[in-house]
Amino acid sequence: MELVFCTGNSHKLSEVANILGDDFSFLTLTDIGYYDEIPEPYNTLEENSLAKAQQVYKQTGKDCFAEDTGLFIEALNGEPGVFSARYAGQSSDSLRNIEKVLEKLKGHKNRAAYFKTIITLMIKGMIVQFSGQCNGMISERTSGVKGFGYDPIFIPEGSEKSFAEQSPEEKNAVSHRRKAFDAMSKYLHTLNS
Repeated sequence: MELVFCTGNSHKLSEVANILGDDFSFLTLTDIGYYDEIPEPYNTLEENSLAKAQQVYKQTGKDCFAEDTGLFIEALNGEPGVFSARYAGQSSDSLRNIEKVLEKLKGHKNRAAYFKTIITLMIKGMIVQFSGQCNGMISERTSGVKGFGYDPIFIPEGSEKSFAEQSPEEKNAVSHRRKAFDAMSKYLHTLNS
């Protein structure tokens, strides 16, 4: 089964390859020569994930999957949420996004948060969505150099280490992305059986 992963994010590509292991191989957008920009214009992870998958499927005819992930912080009414990647502005990077979160959380005792991933799979003309969530809290300062995005300030439930302090295996054992891809993997196995 050949699937295209609709992302240009190299961090996500390596993390998903690690999660799926040898179960399923996938092609990247670069592998199929797809370089069009894929917009994320919507206010929900579900809509953005669907839009990305539909665009690639319509333009290439290839079975594919797309994911959208957000960090939702209770004390900030769910921010940054669907705007996680560009929280500090369109040209923002992870460091500026993290600084903005820590600044807005100053003085807040409630630091509860969760990561959520939505995957849209387009296969044989069908659309199926999968979700995964990882609860945790936002630390008061960054720690660790592994991972990407908000990993240096997110401490998952049951751990004292941020995602950025954990090995890929530790993170992938509990992560939101892992849960969503496990659900997709189970579904693909049922199609193959």
